[in-house]
Amino acid sequence: MTTDGMNTGDMNTGGMNTGAILRVERLRVGFDHPLGVVQAVDDVSFTLLANERLGLAGESGSGKSTMALAILRMIKPPGRIQGGAVYLDRTELSSLDQEAIRRVRLAGIALVPQGSMNSLNPVMRIRAQIADALADHRVVLSKAELATRVADLLRRVGLRAEVADLYPHELSGGMKQRACIAIAICLSPQVIIADEPTSALDVVVQRQVMETLARVQRDLGAAVILVGHDMGLMAQFVDRLGVMYAGRLVEIAPIGEIITRPRHPYTQMLISSLPSLEARGTMHGIPGLAPLLRDLPPGCAFHPRCPRADARCRTEKPAVRDLAPGQQVACHHA
Repeated sequence: MTTDGMNTGDMNTGGMNTGAILRVERLRVGFDHPLGVVQAVDDVSFTLLANERLGLAGESGSGKSTMALAILRMIKPPGRIQGGAVYLDRTELSSLDQEAIRRVRLAGIALVPQGSMNSLNPVMRIRAQIADALADHRVVLSKAELATRVADLLRRVGLRAEVADLYPHELSGGMKQRACIAIAICLSPQVIIADEPTSALDVVVQRQVMETLARVQRDLGAAVILVGHDMGLMAQFVDRLGVMYAGRLVEIAPIGEIITRPRHPYTQMLISSLPSLEARGTMHGIPGLAPLLRDLPPGCAFHPRCPRADARCRTEKPAVRDLAPGQQVACHHA
């Protein structure tokens, strides 16, 4: 989906503070497999600034969602975090015990999950699900206070107060997704991770959901990590974009720079594959398929599909290097 016609003034304010609210340092996530450990996230580092919108894009299986879950320490066996550290402000999340990290979830970092129907409890009304989230973090409210709090949360995501008395199956797809956003913001988190929040929604509803996310982010003064593969959506929502391939962050840069001057060949081919009004009827795909994480090629994982690959690319994994402030790339030829 692309968001042609979206009001970019509502979506991308571009106002960022300079302080880092979240730091990911050399994060590694592996999954045990009979043929060996599958490296789903491979030595990934980045920072998220206060009030910033950071996108993480890439093909399916590139490690985007796994990294989002790893930040929240929600990786389940056979997966495990093998190394690295995640800092929320000055708190190292990787050092917290289970009770402490549970308190950070929702209050410090909230997740808007992919597939709202799977994340909402089908036998509980929306009011009860919001109340559960508050009670789990020891927020004690009277019945009247809870009703006011729930109505305010629903209003902030563009839903009527009456929605609180409905079950998830009585809501449309877009309403369910906005209910998930209401739960995510109920404790005013510093960081919101939105994992493909518009998947399986039609174009009009996708726009409504993204405008809702942009509005609540501004209201809270929170930072957002948007996980997805829709480059058109990323271009209109995020301040910076990170591109993942085979578990690695191969490029990260301000969105304007990455759209107009992509440095990594994979990013260049992603951008060139976008539909264009100037070249209607001409489609440019990326040849080949993304490699299996359990059977990565030696050297640069992208080299079998890369038109610029040489002997060095086939034997030596490229290190991530700085090109400019806020811009990094992992390519021998960038």
